[in-house]
This record gives sequence, C-alpha cells and structure tokens, in this order.
Amino acid sequence: MQAVRDLLTPQLLPEPTEPAHARRRRRLVVAATLAAGTATLGATLAAPPGSLAFTLLGFLLATIWVAGSVAAGPLHLDRPTDRIESRRNLQAAVVLGGLAFAAFLGASVVAPHVPGLDGAIDSVLATADAGPTALVLAIAIVNAVAEERFFRGALPVALVGDHRAAVATAVYVLVTVATLNIALVVAAAAMGTVFMLERLATRDILAPSLTHVTWSSLMLLALPG
Repeated sequence: MQAVRDLLTPQLLPEPTEPAHARRRRRLVVAATLAAGTATLGATLAAPPGSLAFTLLGFLLATIWVAGSVAAGPLHLDRPTDRIESRRNLQAAVVLGGLAFAAFLGASVVAPHVPGLDGAIDSVLATADAGPTALVLAIAIVNAVAEERFFRGALPVALVGDHRAAVATAVYVLVTVATLNIALVVAAAAMGTVFMLERLATRDILAPSLTHVTWSSLMLLALPG
C-alpha cells in the first residue's frame, strides 16, 4: 500500500520553458481541441447506446483528444529511469484502479437512494450494456488512454501558474458536464483528481492511464446492472 500512497503524493509540476509563439500556438490548439471534444462527447452520449453513431462518435472522440495532444506539442514528460521504481508505479496504478472500482461499487449501493443519482447511474449502465461488450470496452479503453494524453498531458502544459493541475482537473469536470449525466460528472471529479495526483507524483501519464483503463474496464465488466 505504500506504493499506492507514493503514487498519490504530488510533486511540483515544473513549468516548461517555451518561446512565446509556441505557447500561444499550444493554447490555441488546446482550446480548439476542448471545443471539438466537448461537442463530440455530448453527441456521443446523446446517440442511441449500441448504435453505429454511438460507436463512430466514441472512436472519433478518442481521435480528437489524441490528435489535439499531438498537435499541441511536446508533453514534457519525465519517466523514471529506475526499472524497479517504474515497475512499482505500474503495479500500484493497477491496484489503485481496483481500489477506485471498489469505492464506486460501494457508492453504487447508496446512490439509488440519492435523488438525481439513481436515474443517472441507470443511464450509464444502460449504455454499458448496449452493444457487444468487446466493442463497448474498446471504446472505453481507447478514450481512457486518449483522455490521459490530453487532460493530464497536453492541457496542464498549456496552462500557467501554480494551480495548473487544479485548473486542468476543473476543466476535465466541466467538459464532462456535456454528458448531462450527474453520475459521470461526479466520477470525473473524483477520478480526475486521482489521475492528476498520479500525474504529479510520477511526472508522467503512464500510471494514470493504467489506473484509468483498469477502473473503466472494471466499471463496465464488474459493476452490477
């Protein structure tokens, strides 16, 4: 458990030194990506679950996040050179994803008794149960990786100030509002904070990506319907 605690112990995120024109371009690309991604996210969740439109929009959304992060420029990541530390971080990331699922599993027992959350969770479960499981899982996994590359990679680098990580997390939550689902917004607030803490602790997006994939997969496969 010490490795998990270390993974949630943030370090200072250094602000990269870039020419002024590069920073301006980065911010414009990130802003455009946020606009396109938010609109596509809303359209994806509005499409009939399991439909061709839902599938195409789901994969398009992942493409937008990845393309935006690539077009914005270098992510300035700092992966550990120590193989033992790197392996420990990855193992802890998987464990953290499992722990997060366990927490949400417990919350799902209480949520039906909370006004506004019962119908929201039913909507998420209906989406997860629509269409072939492998296809829904594939959409979830590619979007988990894509979101980490953009929201924990490109977005914080484009921001300035000591509160860049907090602002990036707030933006992540605001984007999720496009789903019009309070359960997804609450999940984004909780998990977005966890993912960002991992980003700050490791100065990389590999650990949060692994936690995100683990958590999303378990939520789709193991959460009772």
